[in-house]
Amino acid sequence: MTTRRTILVIDDDPAMRNSLAFLLDVNGFAVTSYETATDFLDHLAGSTVDCIVSDIRMPGMSGLELVRKLKADAVACPVILMTGHGDVALAVEAMKAGAVDFIEKPFEDEALLRAIGEALQTQSAAQADCTVKREAEARLVDLSPRERDVLRGLVAGKINKVIAHDLGISPRTVEVYRANLMAKTNVRSMSELMRIAIAAGL
Repeated sequence: MTTRRTILVIDDDPAMRNSLAFLLDVNGFAVTSYETATDFLDHLAGSTVDCIVSDIRMPGMSGLELVRKLKADAVACPVILMTGHGDVALAVEAMKAGAVDFIEKPFEDEALLRAIGEALQTQSAAQADCTVKREAEARLVDLSPRERDVLRGLVAGKINKVIAHDLGISPRTVEVYRANLMAKTNVRSMSELMRIAIAAGL
């Protein structure tokens, strides 16, 4: 029998913690949950964790601070952050700091399971940085200069209106460029696009 992968859930909302624990349990994962990042860090020593799913905004230590702390302590465990709609800029900052993905609430069960599956796969593959960078650059090769400008704005955490102002175009045009970016890079989500852009060093 294969060992169940352990997923750690950190969220200060008990209903969210319970529903995620149930979802992951029925999908074959072993689950441990904590109310805060500090609670988790107090129990980290000696525990086996394959992937962490954490809210980005929590009392005390935030999800972004948790990512930085794990990186500083050289804990090689993929972290997926759950964000509210207004937290995308924060989530992008967290991905630059080392988080592997983020998903916006409310999300479909499938979106979370897919993100976890990809995080575990990336961890197992442990590809060399240069390979990841080359693959990411190849995904962006067909972008026009203006599409790259819009993508840089998104990576900087700017909203459409600000990107439009910076580039001297309308917010509607920015939306069109965003749709083009998703299509040309063949991504399903904003977080996947951000991951590719960051890996390519944009």
